[in-house]
Amino acid sequence: MSTKPTLITIVGPTGSGKTALAVNLAMHYGAEIISTDSRQIYKGMAIGTAQPTAEERAAAPHHFVDILEPEEDFTCGEFERRALALLEELFKHNDIVVAVGGSGLYVDALCRGMDDMPLRNDVVRDELNKRLQNNGLSDLLEQLHQLDPVFYEQVDRQNPVRVLRALEVCLTTGRPYSEQRKGRVADRPFRIVKIGVDMPRDVLYDRINRRVDVMVEQGLENEARALYPKRALNSLQTVGYREFFDYFDGAITRDEAIELIKRNSRRYAKRQMTWFGRDNDVRWFAPTDIENIVKYINEKVAE
Repeated sequence: MSTKPTLITIVGPTGSGKTALAVNLAMHYGAEIISTDSRQIYKGMAIGTAQPTAEERAAAPHHFVDILEPEEDFTCGEFERRALALLEELFKHNDIVVAVGGSGLYVDALCRGMDDMPLRNDVVRDELNKRLQNNGLSDLLEQLHQLDPVFYEQVDRQNPVRVLRALEVCLTTGRPYSEQRKGRVADRPFRIVKIGVDMPRDVLYDRINRRVDVMVEQGLENEARALYPKRALNSLQTVGYREFFDYFDGAITRDEAIELIKRNSRRYAKRQMTWFGRDNDVRWFAPTDIENIVKYINEKVAE
């Protein structure tokens, strides 16, 4: 179709049907799929992170799914390096690769490149980690809101890794993290076509609520219980697990945990829409509008 390789990047909020769309497009183009989800990369978290099913993986090869232990750290920079190396190999066999996921920082790392940030400051990081352990994430979030209200509105506030790193940069440099993330976009040796999955908010929220019910039916509680001994890990500070951990601690009831998962998932979806809504390169479609999505992709590839 084209002599220049193309990365089809599918973005959008949780529960919007991104995975199903990615599989459909991968089958249509004979392509493989790269996950840009910072949680699906971990093992033992299949239900809570809505990893693609065995059927979906059989329909199209998936990468960066279910490959790391929850104890392993995996930075955006490492994702960028490994994903670019993988793309170089995949493009040798097909001019089309599909990327899909709702982690905005992973998407930016792959499409735009990582900004030239200060190196890790162990003194500041150790102090922040102590505060996280002693006072909880809310303490760090309060300071991030003071130092960088712009990034505070964008960041996944359930993710201490992102919050801690942003605070570390703010405290080390004396400047807001968000100001330092606006560097030059890296040149990529491939075309990028961004597809956004969109639907009315009430429809999306209903989908999210029903999706949580399905996750519970599939065994989310048992999955969370198996992970409970590791609850302090950064990878497990995630919607769907934290609420059940609180239930296991006796802080809330089981029904309250499920309702909180629904509420926090809706809030996360809202932040995702804010993040991706700022990207003027994204073209938005209903997730089932395959015909027009393919038409748009083909037009972009032909340019």
